[in-house]
Amino acid sequence: MEVKLPEEPMAPISDPLLPKGPEWGFQIKWDGVRILARIRRTGEVELYSRKLLLKNSVYPEITRLLSAKAAELGDCLLDGEIVYWDGERPNFQKVLQRERMRGTASAAGADQEGRIVYVLFDLLSEHGIDLRRLPYQERHERLAGKFASKEPELFVTDLFHDGDTLWQWVAERQWEGVVSKRLSSPYREGKKHRDWLKKKTALIIEVEIVGLKLREGKVASLVMALEGAYFGSVSLGLDEAMKRLLHQQVISSAHSGSEAAGVSPFPALPKDLRGETIVWLKVPLPCRVTGLEMTSAGLLRHPKLVSFGHSGHTQ
Repeated sequence: MEVKLPEEPMAPISDPLLPKGPEWGFQIKWDGVRILARIRRTGEVELYSRKLLLKNSVYPEITRLLSAKAAELGDCLLDGEIVYWDGERPNFQKVLQRERMRGTASAAGADQEGRIVYVLFDLLSEHGIDLRRLPYQERHERLAGKFASKEPELFVTDLFHDGDTLWQWVAERQWEGVVSKRLSSPYREGKKHRDWLKKKTALIIEVEIVGLKLREGKVASLVMALEGAYFGSVSLGLDEAMKRLLHQQVISSAHSGSEAAGVSPFPALPKDLRGETIVWLKVPLPCRVTGLEMTSAGLLRHPKLVSFGHSGHTQ
């Protein structure tokens, strides 16, 4: 009998502190899209999103890779993260670009500078047996046994026992964070638990300011773009002096008939900008922003302006 999918994958809870004690294990927090994979030994593979939407057409290369291993792996249900590896670190924005292609014919061939990788961290069932009640450490050991060798596009993430050292490694390389897992914990759906915790590094992203949002004729916030895609608006960290300067250099120049104002760089105006008064910049203004996280819609949650200009590096 086939084991049912979880109604909601188990998710880590935000916590600014790493837990202490031998009952905890630690893993890199991969910056990607959560994917469950059901594999049947006959070669059938189904990839499911966090909301249990079928994703085979979005990641055809992962579907093919798992299908080729189906006879060896047998019937099983995997949990993991699909990431885009850009050569240095996972790139969440690139994964979102793949998601937006919605399985078009060019999807798998669109990644010219990196690759799609399926990083595994849990085994929910094997040979028709539900493993979710087993301790996480045992589930991880079984998973590592099924995928003994690491491949460029498919591997099991390591489980460490020194959280502080892992955090230092992650922070120095500006990766997303660390997930702490209680080694004795079963698989609990959703977030009604304290068995998986996540601590995230400060997210610093280099973006382009492409427009100024006005309120009563004054600059209220800045419209951001990341790699050409709409990234939301930022007002936090924008002081009154900078607002006046932007108004003087951009708005006043546009009203005087100069070439300072431009047009929207987006193919379609984002929904949350409709009805707003926006002055578009002819030449984008580079800046650095921080925020809590990137949402599944590709926007930055609770953004704050850090500085103008590029540093040559993006976290």
